[in-house]
Amino acid sequence: MTMTKKLFACCLALVTLALFAPARFAAAADATVAPDVLVRSVADDVLGIVRTDQSLASDTHKVLALVDEKVLPHFNFRRMTMLAVGKDWRNATPEQQSRLTDAFRTLLVRTYSNAITQYRDRIIDYKPLRASPDDKQVKVNTEVRQDGAQPIGIDYSLEKTPDGWKVFDVIVAGVSLVTNYRGSFGDEIRTKGIDGLIATLEAKNKTLSAETGDK
Repeated sequence: MTMTKKLFACCLALVTLALFAPARFAAAADATVAPDVLVRSVADDVLGIVRTDQSLASDTHKVLALVDEKVLPHFNFRRMTMLAVGKDWRNATPEQQSRLTDAFRTLLVRTYSNAITQYRDRIIDYKPLRASPDDKQVKVNTEVRQDGAQPIGIDYSLEKTPDGWKVFDVIVAGVSLVTNYRGSFGDEIRTKGIDGLIATLEAKNKTLSAETGDK
């Protein structure tokens, strides 16, 4: 695995840890809760779950089910996809936009969800939130530390919505998740069009599904 892939595996794992909310946090996940408080509270609770539930390390279906139920509601995947596709987004029909969003969401979840079990022993340092109460977008800055390795800075970009704070990008060591995909998405669209990108993403998801035995 390349360093870039390792970084983004790490970032998605930590997004999952930070937003993999158990039931007792579901009611609190609204716009009245400061985003840094939400991230920290949920992350501390979830790290406890990951450290004690050994079955997560070998049960892909269990991890996917938990991510689907607890993580996805905290992401704005439509905006993430729009940012990843870039200027070509406006040329896509509503149906294409919907299929792109579904395919990109599935790709991210299937590619990185199992990485959550690799971070039982990581320590997360939370930096002070630099935002005003009226801000509609904020960045929650954290640093992940582990023995024998350099800390990795991970920043979460969130937006305030009527349904609560939603993640729309993650920046790992200064590199944006959505920007990381923009180049390859742009190349695909230039050579095969928007439908070609959709087909490529859906084919990749089928391959990942087959590897885990999903239907």
